[in-house]
Amino acid sequence: MNGAQLLEFLVCVPSTSGNERELVDRLTNLLRHEGFAVEREGDSIWFTLGNDRRPHLLMVSHIDTVPACDGWNSDPLVPLNADGKITGLGANDAKGCVAAMILAARELQQDELDGRVTFAFVDHEETGGDGIRATKPKLGVIDAAVVGEPTSLEICTAQRGLLILRCIAQGEAAHAAHAHLGENAIHKAACDISRLAEIEFERHPQLGLTKAQVTQIAGGTARNQVPDRCEFFVDIRTTPNLDHAHVVATIGAALESDVVVHSQRYEPVATDESDPIVQAALAAGSKDKTVGSVTTSDWAFLKGTPTVKAGPGDTQRSHRPNEYLLVSELDAGARFYSRLAREYLARARKEVTHG
Repeated sequence: MNGAQLLEFLVCVPSTSGNERELVDRLTNLLRHEGFAVEREGDSIWFTLGNDRRPHLLMVSHIDTVPACDGWNSDPLVPLNADGKITGLGANDAKGCVAAMILAARELQQDELDGRVTFAFVDHEETGGDGIRATKPKLGVIDAAVVGEPTSLEICTAQRGLLILRCIAQGEAAHAAHAHLGENAIHKAACDISRLAEIEFERHPQLGLTKAQVTQIAGGTARNQVPDRCEFFVDIRTTPNLDHAHVVATIGAALESDVVVHSQRYEPVATDESDPIVQAALAAGSKDKTVGSVTTSDWAFLKGTPTVKAGPGDTQRSHRPNEYLLVSELDAGARFYSRLAREYLARARKEVTHG
């Protein structure tokens, strides 16, 4: 099975988040048939090449997809291979990265690696990261990681986090004809939303400014009643130079509404440019600079482990109709991952044993 056939195989088996089992079953059988010692936790799988010595590199991507949206010109679950382009749900995000990593593993399988490389393909990335969180404790000490996401093979060393706040404006109900007897919670929320629009946090050198975005609002129970409550949700894509607690405190001090953390599990992450995994990735990709990434990924759950995010495909194709990956991108991704693994093991060997 060549690279294009492998990607078509991955695309043709539905694997929306929570429904990955059939694909994982079939992929496990394929990998074991090729000689990989596959292990499994739920619907996430992994295998390790090399010996028991450090350094230990993790290469991880996800096998789940979002549901197909409207607007497809073909069946999203029937891969279409035409003119060097494979179209299908998940072809770009991130089954192309999975296929490229498997191709790289086939090549590395022939090497006498001075260290270990673990390849992990996890579930539930699109809906909260349950797969990587369950898998990581099973892998032992990880010295560095590569997260496979479509970045056009640019080397991402900083990634935004996600902080979601629930804000509750409290008022006092009254008949709308006697509004002076009450306090309008929607008006109070509107003032707070205006205040939010003016708040700016410290700029990150790669990711720029962080601004709060109000994404949902609800208030009032009757058209003739002054509302005593209005609730709105705030989405904040944080950067590695911002502490979530500080962001919450800053917003809480600026608003009249009560501010409650709804979710903060996706923390922002970054890796120092001098780290061996960054230098290895730059060398493998023949790049002279790194970039930041505005999208979240399973990297958030590898905080503390030097990590880069990189893979074939274009992030702007993700979660859209007619998602595709070029066969040339897939082949380039496979070459990149195999070179990166070799580069990292060579660069990090001395550091992890004597550092």
